[in-house]
Amino acid sequence: MIKRLLSLKPHPIQEQFDSSGVYQLSCPDCHMKYVGQTGGSFQVRFSEHLWDYKYNKSKFAQHLLDNKHSISPTEDIMKVLYKMNRGKLMDTMERYYIYRETYMNNQINDKNTAKPVIFETLVHENTSRARTTE
Repeated sequence: MIKRLLSLKPHPIQEQFDSSGVYQLSCPDCHMKYVGQTGGSFQVRFSEHLWDYKYNKSKFAQHLLDNKHSISPTEDIMKVLYKMNRGKLMDTMERYYIYRETYMNNQINDKNTAKPVIFETLVHENTSRARTTE
């Protein structure tokens, strides 16, 4: 069940800005990823990231400012990964996607994210499967 849940396709972003859940921000210049969650709407959370960019208050903002990278509109850099309500499942999904980007050496979040064995197994299996179908 967990494997099936984690391998679902992401939701289209245009229909999800008014929802809560797990999201990903991509740096417009180098395409590194930041994964987060929100119990409010994705649009409000993105607005908070814009404020953070102005005042250098988050990992994503710090990455952009330290590297002199630009910020782009919501639809260009925000991707809704899962629409869901707050709770343990949202926490787990966020940790999984942070781990996945860490495994791909592509994440902006804190580097000391836990490495649950189940995540390692799923990411390795999904990465291997993707390589064999290319």
